[in-house]
Amino acid sequence: MRITPFFYLTGDTAVKLILAPMEGLTDPIMRDVLTSVGSFDWCVTEFIRVTNSVLPDHIYHQYCPELLNGGKTAAGTPVHVQFLGNDPEMLAANAIRAVKLGAPAIDMNFGCPAKTVNRHRGGSVLLDEPEVVHELVKAVRDAVPAHIPVSAKMRLGYMDRHYMLDNAHAIEDAGAAWVTVHARTKADGYTPPAFWDQLRPIREALKINVIANGEIWNNADAKQCRLESGCEDLMIGRGAVTTPDLTQCIRQNIDTPLLTWNELLTLQIRFLNGGYKKEMNMVGRYKQWLGMMSKHYPEAKALWDEVKRIKPLDDIILKLNASAT
Repeated sequence: MRITPFFYLTGDTAVKLILAPMEGLTDPIMRDVLTSVGSFDWCVTEFIRVTNSVLPDHIYHQYCPELLNGGKTAAGTPVHVQFLGNDPEMLAANAIRAVKLGAPAIDMNFGCPAKTVNRHRGGSVLLDEPEVVHELVKAVRDAVPAHIPVSAKMRLGYMDRHYMLDNAHAIEDAGAAWVTVHARTKADGYTPPAFWDQLRPIREALKINVIANGEIWNNADAKQCRLESGCEDLMIGRGAVTTPDLTQCIRQNIDTPLLTWNELLTLQIRFLNGGYKKEMNMVGRYKQWLGMMSKHYPEAKALWDEVKRIKPLDDIILKLNASAT
């Protein structure tokens, strides 16, 4: 099942819509499901943490099994590999390895707000050190072939926005092809609102493309974000998980989801058959997703009430199959 894509035009160019990397949420199975019905230009993996070694191939295939499919999901959407770390030599070496395995692009994580990650000097904490941000991006850019894009994802800052433009320039000057900016600081966390207007100074200061990210839940949000930020392109995270056809709504400039509930049930069954190693993880991840969809679909809320106490995976699949008939 795949909806025929339409293009939401901005002048002569179709807006790019990207599926965000979200730890524990947009994993390979979720990427497969969402790209089967959405219209994404590309996806980005959950971050692969790099410390003091070149990771073995099986780690890359765990985070990005799409590398075994030409670096694309089953629907043909490219998947960029994202790294998080603070060692330029090791980040460069791992980027080389990822490209050899088939990664179509490399992204650098300077946005993760998790305390454990920041405590080990990774993610958004590095936004207080623009010179380090530049060094890390440049190391990767210099290491991989010229035709492989290198990009970075950042927030407005760590505890404040003091280095906002410094970090953006550091990423551009290091040779990045584009930068994605989550419109909040680490201190803001994920609490609404996202400060889309704060992306405009970045957009106006840089020559490379700036992609806006944060609190895009529907078509109206997408239009308002583009208006306030001045950014043409959008990275969408939780909104795409909550409303799987959100990209289609944006491209067609409509506010009502296109997928019927029966079509969403088919997606949920596909997800549950996705093959997590541990049944407990599969069930937990599905309930997390169903809970998110219940914000927009009354049928999801009703189904959540029916399955929230069910633990066996097969029983949940049976329940969904019965509901779909």
